[in-house]
Amino acid sequence: MITRKRLAARACGLLAALAVGLFPASATAADGPTAKEPPKVDLVLDVSGSMRAEDIDGQSRMAAAKQAFNEVIDSVPDEVRLGIRTLGATYPGEDKALGCKDTKQLYPVGPLNRTEAKTAVATLAPTGWTPIGPALLAAAQDLDGGDGTKRIVLITDGEDTCAPLDPCEVARDIAAKGIHLVIDTLGLVPDAKIRAQLTCIAEATGGTYTSVQHTAELSSRVKQLVDRAAEPVVNPVATEGAKQCANAPRLKPGLYSDRETFGEHRWYRVEVRPGQELRASVSIAADRAVNNDYGVLLRATTVHGREIVRGSEAGDGRTDVLSAGLRYPKAEVDAADDEAEEAPETVCLQVSNSFSAPASVKTAPGMPVELTVDVVDGPDEASDAAAFGLGRGWWLLAVLALAGLAAGVVWGWISRWRISVWRTN
Repeated sequence: MITRKRLAARACGLLAALAVGLFPASATAADGPTAKEPPKVDLVLDVSGSMRAEDIDGQSRMAAAKQAFNEVIDSVPDEVRLGIRTLGATYPGEDKALGCKDTKQLYPVGPLNRTEAKTAVATLAPTGWTPIGPALLAAAQDLDGGDGTKRIVLITDGEDTCAPLDPCEVARDIAAKGIHLVIDTLGLVPDAKIRAQLTCIAEATGGTYTSVQHTAELSSRVKQLVDRAAEPVVNPVATEGAKQCANAPRLKPGLYSDRETFGEHRWYRVEVRPGQELRASVSIAADRAVNNDYGVLLRATTVHGREIVRGSEAGDGRTDVLSAGLRYPKAEVDAADDEAEEAPETVCLQVSNSFSAPASVKTAPGMPVELTVDVVDGPDEASDAAAFGLGRGWWLLAVLALAGLAAGVVWGWISRWRISVWRTN
């Protein structure tokens, strides 16, 4: 028996070798999955004159930033394409027009040569203005192209000095392009105005703001953000909802992004077959100052306008993201029914919001909308309580209700017995 198994194994090996010879590796590789595009990160460093201040661990802000950059460069994952851009590094004069153009690519986004990148960082000296807006626009161009993860990490110690090109508006315009570029900001000075501007930039693109006052904190946070870019993520597909269901885009299961102005209604369509369940959720980010009292509505209707189910959520005060969801199980058809009735049903999804803002707040571009659509197998039985929105734990609620009822009956009986005994005695 063992000899036969060995002969069979040798025969399989011979056939495999012949297959490799007849079908080259290049041909088989073409049929395999396409290579994933590497993530891209552009570190944008403020090199303006204020970076000379010596208030970070007894050294200048520039020296702290250089030390942190060297540590980050040493730890960048091999698959990450890293670039470095500066702002305020070359023009020391007083001409605002020239100072607001002072941004350059210190190290191009691509495969990292650690020695060359460190040498480039070592040449930096605090010099000029703080053109954050122009630097973000240029960094977005540095990362242009491809479908991989894109991230900008901005490190600065001050506000933008080149208004009216508002960096917060620049970030919103970048987000509105649907290129899935995230901007994270790090502030080296704990100032309220700086924090407000950097927070606005980050929130516009789904990024984060961090205040750092020590070299170790700066290095640790930048490393974390670079590593995060290397992690696999699902990029939402950009879409544009319609004003009515008849013209709405048809969505397959997946993650989608859109933009919606204050008080707007947008429609999308999803196909649901008998025996399937539609699960949808929507999140709208308040990426700018909004008034109190707001809400989000996600509604599923038929093509004729009859409401099937809805999900809604409301807020009062400052909430960065507001979400709502719904579930719609479509019952299976009987075997005796016509096959025509097994055709998918078109479900219209309406996304609405009741956000409002002061007159000074710009409404364009609209607020970020993220819509998740999933179609799964429906409940096994029509009586499954999950189909009515109670979830799979409905039986626990029933047990608790029966236990409470039984406890109430027993306690009432004991109370009556004690009273009767008291009266007898």
